[in-house]
Amino acid sequence: MRTLISTAFISLDGVVEAPGGEAGYRNAGWTFKDIEFVPDAFEIKGREQQEATAMLLGRVSYEAFSTVWPDMDDFADYKVMPKYVVSQTLTDDALVSNWGETTILRSLDDVAALKQTDGGPIIIHGSASLNQSLSDAGLIDRYHLLVFPLLLGAGKRLFSATDKDAQKLKLVESQAYSNGLQKNVFDVVR
Repeated sequence: MRTLISTAFISLDGVVEAPGGEAGYRNAGWTFKDIEFVPDAFEIKGREQQEATAMLLGRVSYEAFSTVWPDMDDFADYKVMPKYVVSQTLTDDALVSNWGETTILRSLDDVAALKQTDGGPIIIHGSASLNQSLSDAGLIDRYHLLVFPLLLGAGKRLFSATDKDAQKLKLVESQAYSNGLQKNVFDVVR
């Protein structure tokens, strides 16, 4: 079974919306504002590209990333990686042609079936709503969280507010950095 990894820049109060900037969100670009850049804190992002064998995205994140990431050197390893987009509305003719093989999945059942295939880890970028649905369905196996020392209040959150049984996590890697960032890697305990 393949491992499904959710990776996120997240504020201390759980917000993941627009970390790099996004029109319409009052705190857009919060990962770069008033936070000293410490390269070591972002080592995990390079490691993710080396270890992942596929990328999973929701439609909104796919539409945002597919216009920028294919031409960015920082994300070169993702360019050739197979991508899967979970959407009930996206059509094949809306997929970009310069970002490698992309398959549209129509349901969480399709994601569960993908996890049963041969291959390595699948990484989820962005996609707050998809993350919430996948977590609630018990499909996420690991979280890579870079926690920023910020309280943003309003905004899309990584975790849903669904009333459900407690989900236990096991901390398998952590580090604090001089700029206040914390890397926390959790495995979901089943």
